[in-house]
Amino acid sequence: MLNSQTPALDASAAGAFASLAPPVWRASTVVFDSLDDFVHRRNRLPDGFSYGTTGTPTQRALELRIAELDGAAHCVVFPSGQAAICSVLLALLKKGDHLLMTDAAYGLAKSFAVERLQALGVEVEFYPPRIGSDIERLIRPNTRLIWLESPGTVTMEVEDIPAITAVARARGVLTAIDNTWASPLGFAALAHGVDLCVHACTKYMGGHSDVLMGSIAIQDENLYRSLRGLQSQMGLAVSPEDCFLVARGLDTMQVRMERQAGSAQLIAGRLAEHPLVRRMLFPALPATPDHALWARDFKQAGCVMSLQLVDAPYDAYRAMFRELRHFSIGASWGGVRSIAAFYPAQELAGRKFCDVHGPVIRLSIGLQDPQALLDELLGALNAFQKSSTL
Repeated sequence: MLNSQTPALDASAAGAFASLAPPVWRASTVVFDSLDDFVHRRNRLPDGFSYGTTGTPTQRALELRIAELDGAAHCVVFPSGQAAICSVLLALLKKGDHLLMTDAAYGLAKSFAVERLQALGVEVEFYPPRIGSDIERLIRPNTRLIWLESPGTVTMEVEDIPAITAVARARGVLTAIDNTWASPLGFAALAHGVDLCVHACTKYMGGHSDVLMGSIAIQDENLYRSLRGLQSQMGLAVSPEDCFLVARGLDTMQVRMERQAGSAQLIAGRLAEHPLVRRMLFPALPATPDHALWARDFKQAGCVMSLQLVDAPYDAYRAMFRELRHFSIGASWGGVRSIAAFYPAQELAGRKFCDVHGPVIRLSIGLQDPQALLDELLGALNAFQKSSTL
C-alpha cells in the first residue's frame, strides 16, 4: 500500500554514487516544501521547476550544453524541431506584425506561417534567399521578425547572414535562424548577429534517427522568459529519456560530423563530375554559386547535399532508387545511416524565388564507408541511364 508520507527523492539520495551518464529525472508532479513555496511556484521560472511541462534537471542539463555550443546565455528545448520553429513564431508575432521569411525555408515552417499565422492576423512575406543587405527595402514599420535558413532546405542557397542581421539590428527587427544543416559546429549563428538560433536536435545532435527534439538558443533574458512561458502554457513537455538520448548524441557529434562532412565532400566532388549530374547543390563545393559566402562564414560542411540529373522520365528515378541498399529512403537526415529523398518538380514549382527547376534528389551521408556509398550511387546512376533510354 502506498504510504502518503513517503518523502520525495532528492539529489542527496544518490549518496556516493557517481556515473559518467547523466541521470534521467522523470516527473510530472513537482512537490514543494511549504505552502508559501507552492503559492509562489511560478516565481521559480524560467530556470527552476514548477511542473513537469517546464522540465526536469535532465532537461536543464541538456539545455545548458546546447546553450554552450551555440555561445548563448539560454536555451529551451521542445518536442521537435518544428515545435521549436512554431514556438519562436508564436512567441514573437501578434496580429498586425509583419514577418519576412526566406523562400528557401523548411516547408512546414512556411506552411505554418501561411496557414496559421496569417489566420491570426500576421502579415507574411517571403524574400529571395540571396537578398543580402537589400532586405532593407522589404522592412516595414511593423516588421517584427526576419526568419533565416542557410543553406536552404533542399535547394541549399546560402544567405548573407551578417549583412541581413546588420540591417535588422539597425532597424530594430529581430532575426531567427534554422541552423540545423550546419549545427553549432559549422556555423556560429549568434556570433554572426542572429537573435534566436533554432536546431532540429533530431538530426546531428541526436544522431541516430531515433529521437525527436528541437532547441532555441538566445542571449536575451526577456526572450528566454517568453519562450519558457510559452512552453508551459502550451504543455510542450520534453521527455527526459529523449533529453538523455540527445545528450548522449552530443558526446559524439563532433567526430560524427567530421567524418560525415569529409565523406560528403568526397562524394559530392565525384558526383559533380558525372555526366548524368546536371547540377550539384552543395555549397562546400568550390564550383557552386554560394561557395565564397559559405567559405567566409562556415567552419565545416554538413552531410546533406542535393543534386539534379539530366532530364528523364519518373521511371528512371524508380530504377535508380531500387538500386539503393546502403541508402535508406526517407525524409530526415543527419544520422549515422545514409538517407536518400526525392522531391518532384512540382514541389519546387510553387516557390516564388527559386532558380532550381525540375526534380531534386537529396542525400544525407552517414558513417558508412564513403567508397561503398559512392559505388552504390554510381551503380544507381547506371540504372537511371539504362531506364531512361528504354
